[in-house]
Amino acid sequence: MNSTLQIAAYASVGAVAVGLVGAGVLRLLRHRSVALSLAVVAVVTVAAMLAGTLSVAWAMFLSEHDLGVVTTVCAMAAVVSLAVTFVLGRKVVAGSRALAAATRAFGDGDAFAPPAEAPTAELAELGRELAATSAKLAAATQRERALEASRRELVAWISHDLRTPLAGLRAMTEALEDGIAEDPARYHRQIRAEVDRLSGMVGDLFELSRIQAGGLSLTPARMSVYDLVGDALAGANPLAAEHGVHLVGEGVEQVPIEVDGREMTRVLANLLTNAIHRTPADGTVAVSARHDAENGSVVVSVTDGCGGIPADDLPRVFDTGWRGTGARTPPAGAGLGLAIVRGIVEAHHGRATVRNVPGGCRFEVALPAASPVR
Repeated sequence: MNSTLQIAAYASVGAVAVGLVGAGVLRLLRHRSVALSLAVVAVVTVAAMLAGTLSVAWAMFLSEHDLGVVTTVCAMAAVVSLAVTFVLGRKVVAGSRALAAATRAFGDGDAFAPPAEAPTAELAELGRELAATSAKLAAATQRERALEASRRELVAWISHDLRTPLAGLRAMTEALEDGIAEDPARYHRQIRAEVDRLSGMVGDLFELSRIQAGGLSLTPARMSVYDLVGDALAGANPLAAEHGVHLVGEGVEQVPIEVDGREMTRVLANLLTNAIHRTPADGTVAVSARHDAENGSVVVSVTDGCGGIPADDLPRVFDTGWRGTGARTPPAGAGLGLAIVRGIVEAHHGRATVRNVPGGCRFEVALPAASPVR
């Protein structure tokens, strides 16, 4: 056998034996500190080298002097390795403890603050991931608090809006029962109007609950946005005439879209109703639709003459229960129409926005354009 192969064979026997023992020790210490595991790795490394050397020396009958030299060199290497391992182990343990403390504080509700300096790339990456998770949780908590505040506000407003017409209905029915109503026909018309308004409010609540629960089922169909806007304008004309508001459809392009016609009709009806109520008499509500080729979408806009929305209120316009006024009167509505608009549009993978324009504000609904017919 070649002498080099013989040396390699003897050295591998000793090194493998030490490596197996080291692997067993590491398994026993798997639940202990990483510093101790690093020390075991350093000892196994030097011991494997020493074991291989001793095996070769025994087989080749080296002199005691040469064997002592080799052993001394291995011992010095062991001391240096253990010292370096001790320093590295302390840094890793300190970094792990700092990361654990930051994570513990994060679990107690504080924001996650990663250690200033991580001893290893893995701990640094873990710190960055925890910091990103902390930011996401903080944003989610903020949204949840805002949603909860909106829900409480909505419950208060709905309770008031239900109590007021119910009290009026009770008073009118009692007057009719007692025969003291001077104009029963007027009372009947008023009762019918209040019942219709309450039915609409209940319908809005049901629709909003379906949207928020993810139970809105869409049946998309290909149609022209020109026809969709035309139907919406025709449906809103009587209300506009009643309020003395001019409805104008300008720049409505015949662009195909693929949407649920019933739900999108509700979206446009809510936007037009909101615009008509907010626009003074002799004002104008303009509707337009255009193809945004750059973004691959169809943008439908409704512009009113409300005079504009305060900048602080713009981010809240589509929130559940927002009315833009502190009034609790019936004309203000229940504050559900625009929340329903946003929910339906987002269910179509679209986007609903609002911005101020000279003399009023403009609501825009951006929907994905239909794919070309092949």
